[in-house]
Amino acid sequence: MKLLVTGGAGYIGGVVAAQLVEAGHEVTVLDDLSTGHADAVPPGARFVEATITEAADVLPGTDAVFHFAAKSLVGESVERPGLYWAHNLGGTLALLDSMRAAGVGRIVFSSTAATYGEPERHPILETDPTRPTNPYGASKLAVDTALTAFARLYGLAAVSLRYFNVAGAYTAADGRTYRERHTVETHLIPNVLAVARRLRESVGVFGTDYPTPDGTCVRDYIHVADLARAHLLALDACSEGEHRIYNLGNGTGFSVTEVLSVCREVTGHEIPAVVRERRPGDPAVLVASSEKIQRDLGWKPERASIREIVADAWAALPR
Repeated sequence: MKLLVTGGAGYIGGVVAAQLVEAGHEVTVLDDLSTGHADAVPPGARFVEATITEAADVLPGTDAVFHFAAKSLVGESVERPGLYWAHNLGGTLALLDSMRAAGVGRIVFSSTAATYGEPERHPILETDPTRPTNPYGASKLAVDTALTAFARLYGLAAVSLRYFNVAGAYTAADGRTYRERHTVETHLIPNVLAVARRLRESVGVFGTDYPTPDGTCVRDYIHVADLARAHLLALDACSEGEHRIYNLGNGTGFSVTEVLSVCREVTGHEIPAVVRERRPGDPAVLVASSEKIQRDLGWKPERASIREIVADAWAALPR
């Protein structure tokens, strides 16, 4: 199949693009490199440096789109909400219009657990209320709403995958390794490993008085290779006139303290931690139920161990 991957020079998009190439698909990566890296585009994929509003030129003849291109920093979204609405929602609407004009009827969308906001229960189901607490989550939820409308009105076949915490690294069949390397890093595991690499003096622990077993926040971590594999399954699940939504997590929560302990064990470094005040809007627990995608598509996480996730991320880092 001929596939377009927007944002395919980023962390997750690059891994998905690599798996698509390995599966024998003809892949075009479209990325403006505002946060991605050209060397993250897998060999065998065509690379077009452009924004999603310029996708019309590469869409003719395409069978389906994997849409990762997005602004994704929660803090920045609070400071610059207009940027997030314009890029994440406005850009996606432009992409959807270009898809319609080119006769491309299938899309797999990179959504987020941030659409749920502060959930009432755990594990979180796809049917639970969506109440995002920041413009980033709200913009992603708005895209999900648009996809539902496009499916109903125009027969679009769409799948949204709502990620929880993605981590780890992926080694492709050709030996290339794809890892997390954001210019502004907000994720716990890479920030902890940066301390082990002596790039930072310590890691912050934001709150130790949550109603959890050890007082620190609990999160659901999914290996990027498992996440990418779900996208390939989602492509086959696209059904005309239907918009499906699936959670992606491993169904098990790990606290900040537990992650720190595993990182210390894997790296052999002390990794100093500094306790800080809670951050506004941080839920005590965020854990996904992935029963729906397991039931519908046969997907399940194969690398659910937090130690394996951390070990893969650590092994991929330059020393």
